[in-house]
Amino acid sequence: MGNHFQTVVDLDATAAEAPVLARRALDWLVAEGIVRAEQTDCVFGAPLGHPPGPHWASAVAIEDWEPGGGLRIEAGRTVFHGGQGEAEYAACPQCAARTAFYGEEWDEVEGAWEPFGRAMSTWHTTGSATVDCVHCGRAGELSDWAWADDYYAFGHLGFEFWDWTEFAPRFLDAFAATLGGHRVVRVWGKL
Repeated sequence: MGNHFQTVVDLDATAAEAPVLARRALDWLVAEGIVRAEQTDCVFGAPLGHPPGPHWASAVAIEDWEPGGGLRIEAGRTVFHGGQGEAEYAACPQCAARTAFYGEEWDEVEGAWEPFGRAMSTWHTTGSATVDCVHCGRAGELSDWAWADDYYAFGHLGFEFWDWTEFAPRFLDAFAATLGGHRVVRVWGKL
């Protein structure tokens, strides 16, 4: 069983912008009726979050399952991840080639993860890190790499929705517009 979550991560928000954008997005979500303004114990791993609002269904692709949890907002430098499991690969932002972390039998590809692990530590400390692609040799910002199953995202602002069905593309587009046209990604996860 377990609890599932989707985190909408703003890839462009700076540390200084994150609190203002968090407030703007929350105000929009409340105005749209997607979540409620009041906070309850509706999220996993935090004391309080925003429960689903009366129009939660306008955010999801399939409306037949009411959300079981609410929204938790994370403002601050964060490595957002999918919880259980691991990313199978990362795709280079320069050439789109995949660096595989596991073989066909789920055996680790020796040395493949180390540059990414170092970059994640650096990014967490400084907010910036690059990884050299083993295929094209060019460096790419860690936050620009694409991850299998959207397992990782790196940013200063994330909106973690607990036990909601998949979001509709129109909702994610409107969410990005509310954040000033910033790039957003959705990280899926389970605990």
